[in-house]
Amino acid sequence: MTTTTVDATQELAAFLRTRRERLNPDDFGLPSRRRPRRTPGLRREEVAELAGVSIDYIVRLEQGRGLRPSADVVEALSRALRLGPDERVYLFDLAQQRRPRNADSPATAAVPPLARLVTDLSPLPAMLMNHRYDILAWNPEMARLLLDFDTLPPARRNAMWLCLMHPRIREFYVDRERVVREGIAHLRAAWAAHPEDKALTDLITEFTAHDEEFARLWAERDVKVNGRGRKVIRHPDVGVLALQFEVLMPLEDPDQRLLIYRAADDESQSAMDRLCAR
Repeated sequence: MTTTTVDATQELAAFLRTRRERLNPDDFGLPSRRRPRRTPGLRREEVAELAGVSIDYIVRLEQGRGLRPSADVVEALSRALRLGPDERVYLFDLAQQRRPRNADSPATAAVPPLARLVTDLSPLPAMLMNHRYDILAWNPEMARLLLDFDTLPPARRNAMWLCLMHPRIREFYVDRERVVREGIAHLRAAWAAHPEDKALTDLITEFTAHDEEFARLWAERDVKVNGRGRKVIRHPDVGVLALQFEVLMPLEDPDQRLLIYRAADDESQSAMDRLCAR
């Protein structure tokens, strides 16, 4: 798969098809049809009925024939396809029905007050990223937990690149596929929300071309933005740690994200204390 830019029409078509095909007709109480189903999921006419639009309209949308659905139609499709909150936002982005964003270049440097906040959060490991997962600032505890980001070229200070390509970080997460899958689902949402961001598109193209796992999961078109969760890591110095994470988005700088880790249990806290005392 080659990704050059966001072709919103074709991506909208593919996204609608994949979401329709994932649905179980038995969950909708639709009238039974005598004709056997040749493909999984709902039929186009069933989606049309649920969304209150014509079958021809659904066909044209799924064929990428240049339609731009209104906000009301996007909302109706979201309900008909039972989209989750992040998937719904993604569909609105693809249909260009959200308030336009500032067209200026996305943040490539930490906003000074946020960089100071990262430092002030010690001893909790914390770092600041933008929507591309570029790492903009970090405190010493985060460097001890993951790696010394100062040893990396600035172009490689990217959390997704590290997870996919860095030999140490590749083996870092106990549940690696889930972590990668969730990261890709976030990246896809960012891709739709920032169609002007060539650096993000180039990053996705690089990952798709050089990492089979990324290409496979990217093609599934999952969309999800995790604001909190749990990760279990294998640290080379202190062993296995269970961590809770929280992601905060500043109102003044919504393209920057503050990631904070905390130990999830007493044993992990002891390991963190030993690590930070080094």
